[in-house]
Amino acid sequence: MRHRKDTFKLGRDSSHRRCLVANLLKSLVVNERIETTVAKAKELRRHAERLITIAKKQSLASKRHAIGKLMVRYNTLTPKEQRAAKGGKTFAYNEDRKVITKLFGQLAERFSSRNGGYTRIIKHRRRVGDNAPLCYIEYLPE
Repeated sequence: MRHRKDTFKLGRDSSHRRCLVANLLKSLVVNERIETTVAKAKELRRHAERLITIAKKQSLASKRHAIGKLMVRYNTLTPKEQRAAKGGKTFAYNEDRKVITKLFGQLAERFSSRNGGYTRIIKHRRRVGDNAPLCYIEYLPE
């Protein structure tokens, strides 16, 4: 019996599930609205709400905690890529760095006066092929 077990397993082992949630979180932060299955959205909501709460603290420890949760990898740049980055060409960095900036800047500021309930799930349609229920999960526009 699964009494008092609140994790959605989603048919994956723990490491695959952690990577899936991290990728969904990154997409949600960047796009602020994604389409996924209802089961994934309900699991993602738990993590997305906690991520905003972490970001609202604005400390170095909270930033490092968010980086670990999102599995952000800071790739090292070659000298040629460093010169390109200094010249204003931002393609040299991976996109994960921008996720942290947006999370701790724009999203933390938007929800600074709110005490939870940062996301909503809107049921949308059923997927062609396997008839899985799809929905949108998005950050509130406040």
